[in-house]
Amino acid sequence: MNVRYTARQAALTPEIRAYCEKRLGRLKDLVDDVLDINVILAIQKGRSKAEIHVQAKGRGLVVVEETLDMMDSLNRAFDTLETRVRKERAKWRERKRRGGRERKALAPAVEAPGPEKRVVRANYFSLKPMSLDEALVQLDAKAKEVFLFRREGSKEWAAVYRRKDGHYGLVEPE
Repeated sequence: MNVRYTARQAALTPEIRAYCEKRLGRLKDLVDDVLDINVILAIQKGRSKAEIHVQAKGRGLVVVEETLDMMDSLNRAFDTLETRVRKERAKWRERKRRGGRERKALAPAVEAPGPEKRVVRANYFSLKPMSLDEALVQLDAKAKEVFLFRREGSKEWAAVYRRKDGHYGLVEPE
């Protein structure tokens, strides 16, 4: 963990440095993967401003507090930082748990017996004998996929169907 201190128009006293080190020790217990911390202290127009930039793996936090006293600004900044870190950890933990629940839900369930298969009657046939050309006209006229008919000159049945490529197919018994 790299800690950098910057003081703008302010003095970085050993007391402030010790206080920051103590509070950063508590922060280190909360977050293991902190890479860089920048503590910026500034005094502008009589107001003390404390900024803390925390850079961790994959995420970063910035906290800014401004009061009349530098120690009060640091105290509020570290309190806010700890609150935000705890909140981020809770979100991460919940996201991790939610991911586990979603994976369990996606697991294949035991197949429940489906509805019984049933036969639906369709009258796409002709009892009168007809030629293949007449059967094709009937297939197009009824806008169906299959048409059953009796071959002209025999008692055999045949079926004409529409193929996926747009052509017609013929099924005849042997």
